[in-house]
Amino acid sequence: MSRSKLFKNILQKNSFLCVGLDTDIDKIPTFLKHMEDPIFEFNKRIVDATKDLCVAYKLNTAFYEAEGIRGWKALEKTINYIPDDQLIIADAKRGDIGNTSEQYAKAFFETLKCDAITVAPYMGVDSVTPFYKYENKWVIILGLTSNMGSHDFQMIKDEYKQELYKTVLQKSSMWGTPDDTMFVVGATHPERIKEIRELLPRHFFLVPGVGAQGGSLKEIAKSGMIDEIGLLVNSSRSIIYAGQDEEFDIEARVEAMAIQKEMEELLYASMMGDIDVDPNLDLSEFDLSGETSEEADFDDDFADE
Repeated sequence: MSRSKLFKNILQKNSFLCVGLDTDIDKIPTFLKHMEDPIFEFNKRIVDATKDLCVAYKLNTAFYEAEGIRGWKALEKTINYIPDDQLIIADAKRGDIGNTSEQYAKAFFETLKCDAITVAPYMGVDSVTPFYKYENKWVIILGLTSNMGSHDFQMIKDEYKQELYKTVLQKSSMWGTPDDTMFVVGATHPERIKEIRELLPRHFFLVPGVGAQGGSLKEIAKSGMIDEIGLLVNSSRSIIYAGQDEEFDIEARVEAMAIQKEMEELLYASMMGDIDVDPNLDLSEFDLSGETSEEADFDDDFADE
């Protein structure tokens, strides 16, 4: 997916939400576990309930790999089911010597046909370069993560008093362009997002940590939004595990809609100058009327059941 197509989708949906399909079979509703492919059935209903409210889905491959062949089949079926207008992110955090990374790239971009993959830059440029050989694909580099242990290495300062994560961001930003490279920037570090935006004024950030991890969407927007938004904010557990009964997908939709509505309000506020975002931000093309294009159709579908 190209940057222009991603931005157009954000405009159409008044949303920069990414739904994380980190599907743990032990946490899905019990009644699904009796089905032939419970993971896919769960994902299918989450996608149906949220596809008009988000612009991307992120599949953490660990939850599928843990189930062996059954999990890989569910992963592939889910990817094939997700609509074409969605950015499909393989959250695989790969990165190895060149010929190994070539196979990782082939696996996720050719075989599974994902649009993007998260990579770990620790091994340097030759471990990431193979992912850039594919047109209209995205390489999402781990920058500043939202986990508790992120301070163990990422905050170590060099002789010039610069944190390691900033060195990583500066160096790895030269491996690609803003049209094919994003960076993972954790929502639990809102005070750092503004600094990172100054280092990387045009790149998209994939921002985890909103929802279950407590990140503030408003603070993220204030610190990181640019003229083409430049943000994909991920929420996983708070959406997909919002309910545990047979109407779990409705509960997931309610949670996703709450986030999307907040995003819509922030976009409108930024247009009106009520929040301090990038002064070049132009939201004149947004439809801020209050209802996404598919929202009414979805609600009607559920009313018929």
